[in-house]
Amino acid sequence: MEPIVARSRGDLVKARRGDAVVALVPTMGALHEGHRSLIREARVRAGQVVVSIFVNPLQFGPSEDFSRYPRTFDDDLNVCRAEGVDVVFCPAVEDMYSPDRQVSVSAGHMGTIVEGAARPGHFDGVLTVVLKLFNLVRPDVAVFGQKDAQQLALIRRMVADLDLPIEIVGAPTVREPDGLALSSRNRYLSADDRRVALALSRALRAGAAAFTASEILAAARAELDAAGPRLGVDYLVLVDPETFAEVNESHAGPAVLAVAARTGATRLIDNVFLTLNPG
Repeated sequence: MEPIVARSRGDLVKARRGDAVVALVPTMGALHEGHRSLIREARVRAGQVVVSIFVNPLQFGPSEDFSRYPRTFDDDLNVCRAEGVDVVFCPAVEDMYSPDRQVSVSAGHMGTIVEGAARPGHFDGVLTVVLKLFNLVRPDVAVFGQKDAQQLALIRRMVADLDLPIEIVGAPTVREPDGLALSSRNRYLSADDRRVALALSRALRAGAAAFTASEILAAARAELDAAGPRLGVDYLVLVDPETFAEVNESHAGPAVLAVAARTGATRLIDNVFLTLNPG
């Protein structure tokens, strides 16, 4: 099946099927098996699947990798074709943001902690583009990966707070056979950097095998420390999956063990969902 390629708002309007349940998979391109899993989840839930491909400048800081972020549209279109995507929406930056743009979405307090503390303003940019995509595509369902757990929590918060009639689906993280979480930025890693980066998934596995909050963090930290100085850890936290506030020993119920670290010039994030003090 050949997807419709919508490069403008007008193209997108023409591509919509008015009687279909629509699922949106927002991406920045450089599609991999993790994105394929999101598309497959969307296909199960909807009659029309729209994949957006847009490298969003608002979510990159001044010293981040916006200019070198991989842009692989031809390969991405092949992935969408193979997965039976109905519409690929790939607008230009000037079509998404007018030069005199003034209004954006604030991620609030949750946007300033954990990943938001490491990347100020990042989640404001994420929520702004996601809300614009929701308004343009008008999906019934939107599918996001759990690897970006704080992003997922904030999008759910935005949908609830702004009364958006959209079901948000979180899909499990897809990993390489060696445990590395799939990411478009993995292509930046040298062979040595990749070996160092495996400490992230080892840390999460070690934490998941422990019991109390302090034991979980200690076990994960030991794996990160064992990777040596080539791994620069931004944070390792155990948080509530809805608020991303850090949890303590008395916490019962779902939690997320989240880590961000750098090896070489590449920054990676990963997480695992846990249940503390069950029963």
